[in-house]
Amino acid sequence: MSTASVLIAGSGFGGIALAIELKRAGLHEFTVLERADEIGGVWRENTYPGAACDIPSPLYSFSFAPNPDWPRRYSGQAEIHAYLKRVAAEYGVDRHIRFGTEVTSASFDNGRWTVETSTGETFEATVFVPATGQLSEPALPNIRGLGSFDGPAFHSARWNHDVDLSGKRVAVIGTGASAIQFVPEIRRDARQVTVFQRTPPYIMAKNDTVYRRWHRFLFRHLPFTQLLGRLRIWLLAEYATFAMTGHGLLTKPFELRTEQLRRRHIKDPGLRARITPSYPMGCKRILFTNDYLPALASPNVDVETGTIAEITPRGVRTEDGVEHEADVLIYGTGFAALDFLGPLKIRGLGGRDLAEVWAKGARAHLGMTVPGFPNLFWMYGPNTNLGAGSIIYMLERQARYIRQAVEHLSRPSVSYLDVRPEVEQEYDEEIQSRLAGSVWTGCSSWYRQADGRVSTNWPGLVSEYHLRTRRLRLSEFRTVGD
Repeated sequence: MSTASVLIAGSGFGGIALAIELKRAGLHEFTVLERADEIGGVWRENTYPGAACDIPSPLYSFSFAPNPDWPRRYSGQAEIHAYLKRVAAEYGVDRHIRFGTEVTSASFDNGRWTVETSTGETFEATVFVPATGQLSEPALPNIRGLGSFDGPAFHSARWNHDVDLSGKRVAVIGTGASAIQFVPEIRRDARQVTVFQRTPPYIMAKNDTVYRRWHRFLFRHLPFTQLLGRLRIWLLAEYATFAMTGHGLLTKPFELRTEQLRRRHIKDPGLRARITPSYPMGCKRILFTNDYLPALASPNVDVETGTIAEITPRGVRTEDGVEHEADVLIYGTGFAALDFLGPLKIRGLGGRDLAEVWAKGARAHLGMTVPGFPNLFWMYGPNTNLGAGSIIYMLERQARYIRQAVEHLSRPSVSYLDVRPEVEQEYDEEIQSRLAGSVWTGCSSWYRQADGRVSTNWPGLVSEYHLRTRRLRLSEFRTVGD
């Protein structure tokens, strides 16, 4: 039996998860194309001060590769990046990676994908898997004067470590997951930090713990102790997801806890009012930190809630006419999560352009397959993001599903698999109907498009996704032979 060849674009957790799944199944004809010079995805790119994961490490790791040596419950960027590189090396998939090779376009013809790259090289394979993630392209706000600032200006995901913030006036635009981590760090050195907040986030305490030597001894010699911790976190995330997908009363204890934290750390009632959310909890990403609220109460940190009118050469002007002067401007404005393609151009049967197919919003059966684009499988695709829990859990299920497709395509009688349009349509209608009853439709966020469609999030428990992707159902595909 021949083996179907696979091209994977991206070497973050998604690309590495699939590469290892293929390798463990004895499928070795795959190549990972990576635009950077080392693996890591978001954990390679995001090196801002305080960068860490807001999911505890026992769950934010591969189930088949537990790490008894995590330094703490919520590990930082460097430890997570090192873990991913180590696991890739241990399973031998690092030898399959072509670095400095960015995929620019892919087209399907005669049962094969032809992939063009930034180096001018062309690759061919049976299966093409974009694994570039939802959080890989930094998003800059649509503000007049963007780029006119005279001083250093950069996005948190492209942190300029050559800029010394000591004694500087720093303007931070955005209060998302990155900003709540780096603001407490930079305010220690900066003379003044002004945080421009459009919408206040819900803040939960980060139940962090430094793992001592005895912790690591237990994790290494009695692995079930770490597994129990993983299970506890997983169950809590399932509860939170259940609450956010139509059972809002269950979020009330969490809302009360966030209120308690604000009262404990913010004594100024005016400031406390400015940072109190007015939308349902969970509608935007819930943020976990122990340092952000105390940082906002610091004498050298201001929170500005006025709408930004423009960026000026000297700083930020708000609509009230006040110009807030700054020496450094940092954008903590997140990522273009709704733009699944980015600069990548993909053409399927008959030259169909995926950008045109997705013009009204990205959609895919099980978040992976699109009608008219045979043998194309997406990792971390549409409607597979989580409001709570570890995306690595989802990535492992997708890798398992795609591996089954590759095994089927390795049969000499099979040329390609094309998901049936009616299957994808029925699935999308179900997903969107369920999302309509979720908390994510209650406010504007990076989960939603301008027309209200939620293209990012999965509307159920991860255990449901596990069951629905456990087996590749060939009846859902049009199977074409040579």
